Amino acid sequence: MTDMPETAAPSTLMKRLPIIVIGVVAVLGAYFLRDYLTFDALAENREALIAFRDANYALTVLVFIAIYTVTVAFSLPGALILTLSGGFLFSTFPGFLFNVTGATIGATAIFLAARWGFGKQLGAKLEGSDGIVKKIKDGIDENQWSMLFLIRLVPAVPFFLANLIPSFLEVPLRRFVISTFIGIIPGSIVYTSVGAGLGEVFAKGETPNLGIIFEPHILLPIIGLCVLAVLPILIKAVRGKKGL
Repeated sequence: MTDMPETAAPSTLMKRLPIIVIGVVAVLGAYFLRDYLTFDALAENREALIAFRDANYALTVLVFIAIYTVTVAFSLPGALILTLSGGFLFSTFPGFLFNVTGATIGATAIFLAARWGFGKQLGAKLEGSDGIVKKIKDGIDENQWSMLFLIRLVPAVPFFLANLIPSFLEVPLRRFVISTFIGIIPGSIVYTSVGAGLGEVFAKGETPNLGIIFEPHILLPIIGLCVLAVLPILIKAVRGKKGL
């Protein structure tokens, strides 16, 4: 009986090791990579990148997706610059597909790391709780698809949090992957298209308009998608009040 705590401690540490590593790498990356994954760095190296792409297209695609995956998985700075680079190197299509693929794989890595270390325990505590906390969790459980799409579509929700929250709420892996891949497509298309026009921006010595997603002709369709995501929740709420 006295050996139980000794064997349990390493097991807990091993479970939390992946998310700890992600956190440490994120802090180190924010410090050491802040001057490399920038718009200026992209502008300075654009000719070399294009030359490498033209000579090694398939390899460039694989390396790009791998870099994007690692950047998202370890929450490194520069995800937006990589999205622009995807458009700059591969055009809006298929560039946005490469961006979405890398982002989804990286997001899944964080999701699994957080779930393995904390998710099941936290989910069990929430399930066994009483009062408002339990009601919130039940509400999310009943409308998982809608809530998952909503947190991906709303630009104000940090991508990192959108990866962690589902892991704590026992969202199935398949549902997380599908909602992530589809949910980030609208925003990815917007910024990838901005990246596709960087050649002209570089030629003029200007900087891209990164606030384009908040312009009415872009934001209103995204708001429309958010409304569609929330609609099933509203319908359930109305039916519940009517006792149907």
